[in-house]
Amino acid sequence: MLERELQNLPQSAGVYKFYDKHNRLLYIGKAKVLKSRVKSYFKFTPYLQPSNKLSLRIQKMINETSHLEFIVSPNQYDALILENSLIKELNPKYNILLRDDKTYPYIAINMDEDFPRFEIIRRVDKKKSIKYYGPFSSSANDILKALYLTCKLVQKKGCLKEKKACLFYQINRCLAPCVGKISKKDYSKIVTEATKLLINRKKLILKLEKKMYKASKNLNFEEASYLRDMQKSIKNSLHVIHLDLAKIENFDLFTIVIIGNIASIMRLFIREGKVVSSIHNIVKNSNGYEVGELYKRALLQFYNINTKLINSSILVGDEFVEKKDIQHVLEKKYNQKVSLTTPKKGNKLKLINIAKENAKEYLSQYLNKNSSSLLEEIKELFDLKKIPYTIEVFDNSHIGGESPVGCMIAYQEKFIKSNYRIFNLQSKDEYGQMRELLTRRIQNFKKDSPPDLWILDGGSTLLKLASKLLLEHDQQIDLLAIAKEKREAKAIRAKSKANDTIYSLNYNFKLPTSDKRLQLIQKLRDEAHRFAISSHRKKKLSKDMKIDLLNAQGIGEATIKKLILYFGTFENIYHANLSELKIVIGEKNSKNLYKFLNR
Repeated sequence: MLERELQNLPQSAGVYKFYDKHNRLLYIGKAKVLKSRVKSYFKFTPYLQPSNKLSLRIQKMINETSHLEFIVSPNQYDALILENSLIKELNPKYNILLRDDKTYPYIAINMDEDFPRFEIIRRVDKKKSIKYYGPFSSSANDILKALYLTCKLVQKKGCLKEKKACLFYQINRCLAPCVGKISKKDYSKIVTEATKLLINRKKLILKLEKKMYKASKNLNFEEASYLRDMQKSIKNSLHVIHLDLAKIENFDLFTIVIIGNIASIMRLFIREGKVVSSIHNIVKNSNGYEVGELYKRALLQFYNINTKLINSSILVGDEFVEKKDIQHVLEKKYNQKVSLTTPKKGNKLKLINIAKENAKEYLSQYLNKNSSSLLEEIKELFDLKKIPYTIEVFDNSHIGGESPVGCMIAYQEKFIKSNYRIFNLQSKDEYGQMRELLTRRIQNFKKDSPPDLWILDGGSTLLKLASKLLLEHDQQIDLLAIAKEKREAKAIRAKSKANDTIYSLNYNFKLPTSDKRLQLIQKLRDEAHRFAISSHRKKKLSKDMKIDLLNAQGIGEATIKKLILYFGTFENIYHANLSELKIVIGEKNSKNLYKFLNR
C-alpha cells in the first residue's frame, strides 16, 4: 500500500502525514513538491526501505511508517503554516513540539492617553501609539511593581475616573493628575524617567535598594523583605551577557544547543546595542532532535499571534534549510520586511557564540541536577508511547451538583501553575462533568498543545471515556487513571497507607505504597484534587459574597463591577479599608458598604 501511495503523490506543494500500522500519526512535514520530498525518505531497490542519507531518528520513523496521507496547498509558505498548526494540534510522535512561548508578557504603555501608565500585556494590540517593552520571562510583574514604587505614575487603572485626589496622593505615590495637580508636560517627564528605568534595570535595582535600606532602618522588616524579593526577581531578568555592540541596533537572537534528547534554547533581545532581556528554555523529546526543525519550531512558535515584532532583524545561531521560507512567512504575517540571518563575523558572531556558551551552561546545570529515570520507569511499566515529560491531571468538584467546576493541573518536572485551568461546568453528574471537561480541553488543543500524558482522578470508566473522546477527535495521548482505595465506602488518602489502583487501557496495577512511581502519580492526583476543591470553594464563596453585597444600601450590579475591576476579587473587597473603598465608589456608598461589611 505504501509503495502505491508514494507513486500517486502530486507534483505540488503541501503537507504530508506518516502513519504506523495501527494508524497512529508519526510525523507531519511540509514540501515545496510533495512527490520529490516524500520520495527522498526512501530508497526503492532492492525493496522499499529508509534512505541511507537520513538521520537514525528519521530512519527509525520510516521503518515504522505503514501508509501516508497528504494535503495539497497553494504554495510552500501556506504549507509551512498548515504544518505548524497541525503539529501543535495533533502532537505527532516524531515531530518537535514546543509549549513554552504562548504567554510571555510585554510591558506596554499607550502614548495616546493624557496621563498614560504602564501595564502588562499578553495580547498585542495593533494600535501604533502603544509602545512595547520585552518580552519578559517571570519578572514582568516585579518590574512593573518596582516602576510604580519608584516613579509617581498614575497607580491604578480607575484612579483618573474619580476626579479627586486619592490615597496614593496622600502617601506621595502619585501627583494627582486627576485634579490637575500636575500638567501633561511634567507627567511626561515621569513617564520618560520610568521608561529609562525599564530599559536600564540596574538603575531600578539601585532605587529599590535605597528603599529597602530605608525600610530596614525604620524597622519595617516586612516591607524590606518584600523589596528584597522584588530586587532579586529583577536581577534574575538581567542576563549575564555584557557585550555592548558598537552600533546602536535592535534585534532578536535565537540559538540552540542539543545534547541527546534534550535541547537548550536561548533567546536574547537587544535594544539600542545592549542585551535588555532574555528567555531560556530546556525542552525534551523522547526521539531526539533535528537542529533545523527545532529552529523552525522555535521561531514559528515564538512569533505567534500574541507576539509583537518590535524590530525586523532576527539572528539565528545556525544555518538551516527552511530559513528563507520562515522569513517569507514572517514578512507576510507582519506585512513588513524581515531579515533572518546567521552572522559570520564581527560582534554579532561573538554574541551568538556567547549565547551558545550560556545555553550550553544551562543545559549542563540541568543535566547535573535532573534525572528522567522515574519518568522512564513510568513509561516502561505502563507501556506508554512516550516518556511523559508533560503531564496534565483532571478532577472536578461540586456539592450536590451546585457550582460544579472542572480543573486541570500541569506538570513538567514541577507544577506549572501558569498552565492550570478552571472550567465552569453545566453537567450535574461526575461522568457528564468529566466528559464536558475533557471535551473542552481537546477543543483547546489548537491554542494549548496536548501533553504526553493525561491522568484522571477516577477509575476505568472515566479512562474509557477519555479514550473514546480522543479517538473521536483523532488525538493520541497516553492515558492513566488512579482510583482511591475505599474502606467502608470512604476513600483513603494517606499516602503511606492508601493502596490505590492505577488503570491503563489494558491493565490494572496495584503497586506497593512505597513505590516511587505510585507516589508521583498520587502526588499529581492530590494536587489536582486540592486545586479542584479550592476552585469550587472560591466559585461558591464568590457567588455567596455577590448575593451578600447586593443587600448593602446603595450597592447594585454596576457598583459591584467597579469594585471587582479595582480590587480583583470579592475577598479583597471584604478586606478593604474605608479609604480604599472611597477611591472606587465615593464617600457615601463607601461608608454604607464599610458599615455593612463590619457588622
